[in-house]
Formats: sequence, C-alpha cells, structure tokens
Amino acid sequence: MNYKFFTNKKKGTPQTQPIPGRESEMIQGRSGGFMFDAGAWNMLRRCLLIGTAQSTYYAGKHELTKDFILVVKKAVAEDPNRVALEILYASDGRAINNSAPIFALVLLSMGETPEAKKAFQEAFPQVVRTGSHFYEWLNYTKALRGFGKIVREAGKQWLSRPDVKGLAYQLLKYQQRQGFTNRDALRLFHVKPTTEDHNELFRWVTQGWDELPAEIPCDALAQIWWYEWLKRNPKETHEAIAQGHLTHEMAAPVGNMNKQAWQLLFNEMPIGAMLRNLGSLTELGVLRADEPTNLNRVKAVLNSAERLRKGRIHPIDVLKALKTYRSGGRNGRSKKTWKPVARIVDILEKAVELSFDITEPSGKVFLHAVDISGSMSCGVVDSVGLSCCEIATAMALVTAKAESNYVIRGFSTEFRDLGISQQDTFSSALHKASNQNFGGTDASVAYQWAIKNKFKADVICFWTDSESWAGYNHPSPMLAQYRQKVNPNVKAVYVTLAPYQITLVDPKDPLSWDLAGFDPGTPRLIQMLATGEI
Repeated sequence: MNYKFFTNKKKGTPQTQPIPGRESEMIQGRSGGFMFDAGAWNMLRRCLLIGTAQSTYYAGKHELTKDFILVVKKAVAEDPNRVALEILYASDGRAINNSAPIFALVLLSMGETPEAKKAFQEAFPQVVRTGSHFYEWLNYTKALRGFGKIVREAGKQWLSRPDVKGLAYQLLKYQQRQGFTNRDALRLFHVKPTTEDHNELFRWVTQGWDELPAEIPCDALAQIWWYEWLKRNPKETHEAIAQGHLTHEMAAPVGNMNKQAWQLLFNEMPIGAMLRNLGSLTELGVLRADEPTNLNRVKAVLNSAERLRKGRIHPIDVLKALKTYRSGGRNGRSKKTWKPVARIVDILEKAVELSFDITEPSGKVFLHAVDISGSMSCGVVDSVGLSCCEIATAMALVTAKAESNYVIRGFSTEFRDLGISQQDTFSSALHKASNQNFGGTDASVAYQWAIKNKFKADVICFWTDSESWAGYNHPSPMLAQYRQKVNPNVKAVYVTLAPYQITLVDPKDPLSWDLAGFDPGTPRLIQMLATGEI
C-alpha cells in the first residue's frame, strides 16, 4: 500500500482557484478556471472584431450578445468618443464583418449625453457605407430604440448624399433588405429631393417606370435605365451588362444568366464579389485551367495587398473562400459543385497571407502556442466549418511565415508538436490542426515545455479563447519561472479569439500583452512588440 497519491501533491495553485493575494483582480471564466479581468475596453474591442452572433463552446450567442450590450453601454457612459473610435477601427476592414460595428453604433446612438449623440453622428457615414449596411442599421435601430430625431437626421442625410450616382448604385443594388425597401426608407425619413437628379431617382424608387424613357435621363441614373431596359428585354442580358455595367445583384433577378453573362460580369467584378463567386465561375466554365486570361485577372485582383486592403477583405473571408473552393462545393451553403482549378487554390493560398499585415523578418525567436483543446473546435463560421483552432493556426502560420526562427506547437493539457512549418500551405496547416482537437485547456504547459527544454524564445505567442482551467499552475507564475530560469526578457502575447471578459495577462506584467483576435494587423503588431517598436 502506497500513499504517494496523497503526499506527492501538486505544487502551485490549481487554475480552478484564484492566485492567492490576487483574488480581487481575477474572475471565474465559464470553464471554471480563474483568470484576470480583461476590463471593459478589451472586451469591447473583442466583441467588435470577433462579433457575438455565433455561439462559442462555452456560451450561446444570446448570452454573448447580452454581455456585448452591457459592455458597450458601460463604455458609452464612460467615454463615447473612445467608443466611436473603436467602432471605426473595427469597421475599417478589421472586424470579421461589419455587423458588430453597426450593432454597437446603434447602442452608441442610445447614449444619453450630447457627446454620445455627436460621436454617433460623426461615425455614422464612415460605418454605414453601403445599402446593405444601411438596412442592417435600420433593422437594429427598429428593434433596440426606435426612430427618434438623431436617427431620422442620420437616415435623411444618408439618403440625400450629394453623390447621386453612388446613391443610385446602392439603391439599385440593394432594393430591399432586412424587411425594408427603398420606398419604406424614403417615407420613413421624409426625404425631399435637393436636385433634379435626386428627384428623378426618388421618383423611380417610389413609383417605378411604367414606360421606359426613350433616353437615359441623366448619367446618375444610367444603370437604373439599363436595369429597366433589361426587365423588358431579358434575352438581351449580355448587352445590358456590357453597356450598363450592371452587377450580379442587378442583372440576375431580371436577366437570363449564362456563361457569357457571367464572363461579362467577371470582367468588371469587384474583389468581394469575385471572392464569393469563384465556385460559380468555375462551375460555369468561366474559370478553367485553359483560360489563362481569366486566371491572370483573378491573380491580379486577389494577390494584390492594396486591393485586398481597399476592398476591406478580411483574412477570414479569404480562409472561408479557400476552404469552400477546395471542397468543390461540399462545404458552405452553395448548392453547386465544381472541380477546383489548382491555380486558383494557389492564388487563394497567397491571398490569405497577403490579407494580413506583415513585414520583413524581425530576427527574433518565436514560440507559437496554438490552443487545440476541445473548446477551440467550436465553429466560428458554421457555414464552412471554420473553427477557432483553424483560424488560430492560420494566424500563427502567417506570423511564422514572416520569420525564420520559430516553433509552432499545440496545447490542451499537454504541449505537442503539430508538425507545422513555413513549407505548409494554409490548407495543410488547417488539416493538421483540426485533427488535434482534444481535452481540456492548460496554457501553462507551454511554459513548462519551454523551461524543460531550455527553449530561449524572445516572444511566446498564445492563440487561444483564454479559457484555461485544467492545470495545477496558473500561466502567469509559470511565465515568471520561465523568466527566472531561461530568459528574463521574454515577452508574452495572448491573442484572444473569443468575446469573453477574461485574460491570461497579468495586469502587473509590463512585458505581457492581450490582443483581440481576428485583427488582420495582429501579426505586424506582434513583430513590433518583438522588436520594441511599441
């Protein structure tokens, strides 16, 4: 009989208990582990960048969105101008999509102070850029607050913009969304035309054209004229697209779409539409291995960092497109199937890398610890089965691809080699990581491995949902041990990939940082932290 099971107790404080003496700084996560309180502003940025409209492993979307609303209201009461800046930061191509910034914008408009109202008015046109955004904002506004003076003024200004041609484009492309039509919006906001072009546009919106004008009324309404002409001549789809520069949303509902029509659309297709329609274009034969001209255009558009940035294409959009396209239609919502063109897969692989903000190698040594625990297998983008773990792996890999000295390993309750290197494609790296999801979460095992192997890293990066609970040592004391035994100047970066109000960063540690997940600028920011630029 042996009593070592009792006498050989684990040293340290289990993560299911707060660190002695730090109880007031820590909160219990949904997993049961105790972590530091991230604070309202960290929480706000996470919610804006990641969104709360998808459930996570530990919380449903309703619970997460209630937390989002509470943190926005608290932040608005404290500093509405800072809230507006955070919304603008997220809306400028950094959030997964623009829904969370629009939702927060509505909450900002509900602030009680004049400062909050003014911050909303100034941010509104920079966040609500398209007709789709406008109707999403209308939907949230109707549900959360109603149409008071400040809302009516914002809506009226959006619908009265001086650029009539741009406004006509939006009203034609998005004729109805979210239970509203263009006619509903004009009546709701009592919009009056300020120019003759506005008058002609609003007349089309409210009354339509019983008879097609013999000539295009004005340049601002040229696309509308061709749309109306196509309604009356659906067999002439090719001419309408070519002459009227109609988009898919304009032509498809009223025209006869075939390969030639899609080819014409492809010739002028903007980057976002191209990314979404790669499968359809392949299925129709527009994109084929023996169509080098079209493939060259795909490369010119998707492998341009400038175009990706101007188009506000988020890396996750590219990852979704890559996974969906490689599947030949088996993943995602498309009912079409296609045989993937190998060159397009290569183009998308490069586009993922280019969609992140990276720079020249820093020369520092990186240890990337990717959370591969069971909670990270929960899908962030359910329609394509893209999990938090896969997204974390892609972000870690793009960071590693910019460097020469790095290790990528995965942690759950152990710290294992994922077999991922610079030579991996994003597809192969996602496959390696997605086959590893298991067990509980213990972030401290990364430090334990680095101590045992005397691995001298300049920066240790964690890609995680921060719900660490399974270990007998908290990560922050283990980091202190690592500094004592291996590298006293190591920096720790925790990239949090879930909208929770917890962090593994010790607020008293000046060499540790918490970054909100899914920000395209994260790899560059990590490099700047590594070199001491910030």
